[in-house]
Amino acid sequence: MQSNLFHYKAIITDVYDGDTCTADIDLGFGIWIRGEKLRLHRINAPEVVGGSKTKGLESKKFLTLTIAGKEVTLETIKDKKEKYGRYLAEIWILDKSGKRVNVNDMMVEKGYAEYKKY
Repeated sequence: MQSNLFHYKAIITDVYDGDTCTADIDLGFGIWIRGEKLRLHRINAPEVVGGSKTKGLESKKFLTLTIAGKEVTLETIKDKKEKYGRYLAEIWILDKSGKRVNVNDMMVEKGYAEYKKY
C-alpha cells in the first residue's frame, strides 16, 4: 500500500452485510467523522435477505469477525455511481505477522464475495 492523501485510520463500528460497514474515521488533528457508511470497493457479497440469505449471513459473519470493533486503514473513493451515496472503500488490516492485508481481496479469496466492476 502506497501513501495517499485518502488513507485514514478508522474503527469499524458495525457490519451490515459482507460488503457494507459503518466506521468512525480519524481525519487527523482530532477531527473524526462518526457513523460513516462504507461500501467495500470492487466486490459484491450475497445479500442477507431473500434467496441468498444463508450465504449472505455467512459473509457478514466473516467480515464481522475480521473487522468489527477493530482499527483498520481505509482508502476512500467517492464515486457518483454508488447508488446510495456511500463512500467506496478499500480496507486493510494487519495480519498476525504485522503485514497489511486487503480485506476486500480476502473476502473474495475466502469465497465470501466476488469481484465486481461498477
